[in-house]
Amino acid sequence: MQTLLAGLAVSMSDFKNNPAKVLREADKRPVAVLSHNKPAFYMVDPEVFEALLDELDEVRLAPIIKQREARGKFVKVSLKDL
Repeated sequence: MQTLLAGLAVSMSDFKNNPAKVLREADKRPVAVLSHNKPAFYMVDPEVFEALLDELDEVRLAPIIKQREARGKFVKVSLKDL
């Protein structure tokens, strides 16, 4: 059995009938859209998607930041100079 990664699920036919209604009723929560009782895709609000991308960027950048911190080379910057 496949695990659903969303608290809400809707059939593909219900989604096709009125996708805007599904998104509105989800109220920023992820929705699993099912085809033959299996997730075909997940739908999220645009704000949630942007937040996910921001988190992903931070995860990708963390090792680079740590590596640069380990080098110990820092440049002092003043906001007045910008």
